[in-house]
Amino acid sequence: MPRESRSELTARAQLIFAGLGELYPGAHCELDFAGPFQLLVATVLSAQTTDKRVNQITPTLFGAYPNPASLAQADRARLEEIIHPAGFFRAKADTLLRLSAALLSDFDGEVPPALDELVRLPGVGRKTANVVLNEAFGVPGLTTDTHFIRLSQRFGWTKQTDPAKIETAVGKLFDPGDYNLVNHRLIWHGRRRCHARRPACGACPVAGLCPAYGEGPTDPVEAAKLVREPRG
Repeated sequence: MPRESRSELTARAQLIFAGLGELYPGAHCELDFAGPFQLLVATVLSAQTTDKRVNQITPTLFGAYPNPASLAQADRARLEEIIHPAGFFRAKADTLLRLSAALLSDFDGEVPPALDELVRLPGVGRKTANVVLNEAFGVPGLTTDTHFIRLSQRFGWTKQTDPAKIETAVGKLFDPGDYNLVNHRLIWHGRRRCHARRPACGACPVAGLCPAYGEGPTDPVEAAKLVREPRG
């Protein structure tokens, strides 16, 4: 693809955004939650596992520990048993215990609605903080998870590799009011078609706008076999 001006890049990004919107009109956060605390815990648990797996765990988890006070006092062995299917259960249990204690000591048991305060919590980086801000508080932010990073680079929106720099570069291409939809559409596309290995290029409606077209099969029939729903 020839070198683009800033206005050309922005226009192409908007066309991709619109095309993904037609493909995924119902794109949304796939974690189940009720309120900021549940979303924060679920997002921490979602590291290195699937949202579906987390959703299988959280009903039991929140049934036993519905708030920061109860989770901070949780029996560690029982907590590890509940979250074991999410993987890295010892590290995640430690994070959840410390996170809950910090919410109690620093924020009166409430999840703070500000980025600079959220990232002070154990186990919470910008990505997790932006998920919570977007979904629980309606504060615009870009969620630079692995799918977001991969697709923004494949689409030629940025050459940056640092998540914070990617967040800044991609943020310049969109209105902040669209950030949440940008997150969901890229994440859904990354989970369903634009895989890290063998993307389904021939089954992608925005392939004509993508500099990475051809990294995966371009034959429509072969590519269609690669389209999948996220793993359970």
